[in-house]
Amino acid sequence: MHNNQSKTHPHLRVIHFTEHLEKRQQERTNPFEALSAKLEKRIESIETQLKDSIRLLETDVQRLAKTKHASVSAQEFKKEFDDFSLALEHRIQKSVRELETQSSNKLKRDELGLLNKLTRQLTRVLSFDLYKNIAKPQAIELPKDTHQEVDEFGMDPHFIGQVKPFFDFLYHRYWRVVVTGINNIPNQGRALLVSNHSGTLPYDGAMIACSVFNEHAVRKDARFLVEDFVYHMPILGSFMYRIGGIRACPENAERLLGKEHLVIVFPEGVKGIGKYYRERYKLQRFGRGGFIKLCMNTKSPLIPVGIVGAEEIHPVIFKSNILAKSIGVPYIPITPTFPLLGLAGILPLPTKWHIHFGEPISFGHHSKKETEDELLIHKLSEDVRGKIQSILVELLKKRQSVWY
Repeated sequence: MHNNQSKTHPHLRVIHFTEHLEKRQQERTNPFEALSAKLEKRIESIETQLKDSIRLLETDVQRLAKTKHASVSAQEFKKEFDDFSLALEHRIQKSVRELETQSSNKLKRDELGLLNKLTRQLTRVLSFDLYKNIAKPQAIELPKDTHQEVDEFGMDPHFIGQVKPFFDFLYHRYWRVVVTGINNIPNQGRALLVSNHSGTLPYDGAMIACSVFNEHAVRKDARFLVEDFVYHMPILGSFMYRIGGIRACPENAERLLGKEHLVIVFPEGVKGIGKYYRERYKLQRFGRGGFIKLCMNTKSPLIPVGIVGAEEIHPVIFKSNILAKSIGVPYIPITPTFPLLGLAGILPLPTKWHIHFGEPISFGHHSKKETEDELLIHKLSEDVRGKIQSILVELLKKRQSVWY
């Protein structure tokens, strides 16, 4: 009896009403925070709904690959793949219809409808025709309008001038990049800029180069290394060459440093850009420390760089590794917008970016013999990783929202 009275006590009703008003006021005054919370919830929901369908798709592709002999022609394999894709879509639609008839809850039926739409888009976007006939990996060829002043790596200054307005839009208006620590970059001479990596596509390398070009008083020569798979993608590979991107390998980095350039590297590699959304801003392993050996051999200072904002432009909630092999990429990312929106889903979200350049670290006092000490290299690599992680933590503390 006492409990029933306490529930209806007028003072408690006033408190509950006040809390309700405060909650409504917070939603009105912080619309971006509410939007961010909704995005988080939607990402978790879609992740749960998609996993079973993706795994089913990969299982069937594995079965198909095992049953086909190596001598089967491309045309026969295409037909087999098309038949499989169509059968998969019909199977999913049939299952969803059966579940819909059994469900009396409208919300559940709506969720099933979303799942149906997602899986239908997935089978279409990952179709054989799209990637093997329309977007088939091609050999890198510079377009006919490439000018004679390109450098040995294919960078075309005239082309950069043509696309600069696009990158300025991304830098100043779309991602509204804020840069700190730019004075830690030397006015002259070589330096290795070591950064965290994210964003699915190499936007971060381009934005670091833009930040040096736009914010530094003297330097305009930052070059970024890009994962090998990017150069096997149609259009994007040639585009990367022309804007100054370079295939990631120690030899290319050493040649650039030998010419006194600023060189941007991402030791996380593919593991960095392929992180799940739940692992955002948690640095992955830094390989075998090749960038440390590079600094030792070339006597180049190392500048740690931290980027916040790029992790959210393509929130990866699931990855398909097996299907990716057929199109020459390490994985196919599943995000809240891809494949739900088809190819339009590859457009990045307009998050707010922060880039910080840390204080230079010198490795000039190390001897050449020490480059063969794997334990020392690993320790130094972990030290740099720790410094970049600390930069990210500080940037995240200062950030008010993903969007502003």
